[in-house]
Amino acid sequence: MMQSNLLRGEKVRLTAVTQSDLPTLSQWWADADFLRLYDSVPAYPKTEAQLAKRVEEGQQGETTFLFGIRPLTGGALIGLLELDGVMWTHGTTFVSIAIGDKENRGKGYGREAMQLGLDFAFRELNLHRVCLTVFSYNEAAIKLYEGLGFVREGVYREHLQRDGRRYDMILFGLLRAEWQKSDNQYKSPIKRTASR
Repeated sequence: MMQSNLLRGEKVRLTAVTQSDLPTLSQWWADADFLRLYDSVPAYPKTEAQLAKRVEEGQQGETTFLFGIRPLTGGALIGLLELDGVMWTHGTTFVSIAIGDKENRGKGYGREAMQLGLDFAFRELNLHRVCLTVFSYNEAAIKLYEGLGFVREGVYREHLQRDGRRYDMILFGLLRAEWQKSDNQYKSPIKRTASR
């Protein structure tokens, strides 16, 4: 039997990002704290038109899968999850995740969204490896990734400078075999059975 809720957990679901989400994205991209957790580029606000182009590019390519993270109840966008730079020949990709508003962080939404995203990467796309980078000052994200079984593979030493200090960027990776052996696969409340 196939998994019936591939993109749906107990707290969140992964959805398309739509034009109606642009005002929310614009608020996030006006928040320097959010931007400094999400990207290494300068924390600079983006217009809805710029974000619309980014969303469109994320949904048109064959090497990028952009999802909105929404709670099960209601349609509010609370975060983004993206599989980017899929190299089909090698079965690899990068993953990134962001929970937009501070009040939605620390509630388990990011963990469950990552579990769903990894399920999608390994079960639906049949990838072999998922990797990511994270800044050394983002301790909550590092704890999440290590808790999901990602292995610290390397460090881009003193990769970025913020507020007069240098920070490392850490590379993490997760192989399909490691994910299959872990307890971090999304556990559906619906019992899975092997197909015949």
